[in-house]
Amino acid sequence: MENYLALMMFPVLMLALFMGFPVAYSMMGVALVFGLITFGDAVIFQFVQKVDSVASNYVLAAVPLFIFMGAMMERSGIAERLFEAIHLWTRRLPGGLAIGTIIMCVIFAASSGVIGATETVVGMLAIPVMMKYAYDKGLISGTICAGGSLGTIIPPSVVVVVLGPVADVSVGTLFVGMIFPGFIMAGLYLLYIVVRCTLQPSAGPVLPRSDDDPTILQAIWVTAVALVPPVLLIVAVLGSIMFGLAAPTEAAGLGALGSLLLAVAYRRLTWPIFNDAVLKTLRVTCMILMILLGGNMFAGVFIGSGGVVLTEQLISSAALGPALTLVLFLAVCFVAGFFLDWISVLLIFIPVFMPIVKSLGFDPAWFCVLFLIVIQTSYLTPPMAPAIFYLRGISPPEITLQHMFRGVVPFIILQLICLGIVAFFPQLVLWLPDQLLGFR
Repeated sequence: MENYLALMMFPVLMLALFMGFPVAYSMMGVALVFGLITFGDAVIFQFVQKVDSVASNYVLAAVPLFIFMGAMMERSGIAERLFEAIHLWTRRLPGGLAIGTIIMCVIFAASSGVIGATETVVGMLAIPVMMKYAYDKGLISGTICAGGSLGTIIPPSVVVVVLGPVADVSVGTLFVGMIFPGFIMAGLYLLYIVVRCTLQPSAGPVLPRSDDDPTILQAIWVTAVALVPPVLLIVAVLGSIMFGLAAPTEAAGLGALGSLLLAVAYRRLTWPIFNDAVLKTLRVTCMILMILLGGNMFAGVFIGSGGVVLTEQLISSAALGPALTLVLFLAVCFVAGFFLDWISVLLIFIPVFMPIVKSLGFDPAWFCVLFLIVIQTSYLTPPMAPAIFYLRGISPPEITLQHMFRGVVPFIILQLICLGIVAFFPQLVLWLPDQLLGFR
């Protein structure tokens, strides 16, 4: 009976979330009630142990450092310089502004690691320019939403820093393993934009030449000043992880320091900018770690009361087979993403799914990357669709919700294609960590 009681934790948690209670407190409350029923007062000692486990987790120290790195890049105006430098080289291509926007999203995602920050910053820069040159509003919406969500699958990702310890997979392995899938997805975006704007020039017209266009030497100088330093910082952060020179936490410290030095070099480091970056880092970090603590408590009670064992028995009795079981897990995460934010989906389902995934013989790092792609897809799918809500907050009234929903559909299809490619070719995830790190 206690096993079946564990399964009741999920509908009770969903009820609390739909009633509007904060995610962290919902998880903690459900864990407390069911823990007291199952274990009595002993559950309090388990919760104290969970607090100590989260507080002493060395890997999680990378969370505030990566967030600070992105906040400094955003607040110090480095993103604006990047935007201008990239568009100098893409403006003559079909859909050149949209292409430059995707490239900008890739670079900023690799320097931020924070979902939402990329979309907000890039959207505020790109939308006015694309509107000025009469780009299709659906293409504008889809490009900003899909490009902004690349922060999930482009390292360094805060999602991965949280996912690694929960899934018991090396964060460094995930950072390296998601490189090929991330670039495949960005490449699919770019290919779609080029093909569409070639077949339908009105969707993304080529910018006309003007008298004030920079010369080739001026373009090279702007690129060297605005693009090269942030890219070198990104290479230093990711390269130190890929070649085993630094742990993710140490690399995050390098990135935080590098973003400060860039702000100094560009003469944009002021007390208000530094203060804003620190406060944003504090707010986002506290939110993530509070939810993570609640998720650990919830998962601890569920696993301790035999919930995982019962789930394995139910799946085994259904006789779905390993492949269909994997599809079922990803489908559950995909649907859950319609209603819940990424950290809720991660903390609710990953502790339950990972033991079963391992028992079925699947590589946990490969499954984690598939999960990341699914989570990214859920950013664009209603009714929650966080990417659309971010876009709604920064877009002009001319871009309606209809434009947004229509614009993200092709990019959702591209994300599902990427999911299929990675699912059928696991070595896209596993080969690079084996070559560079020598372990998984």
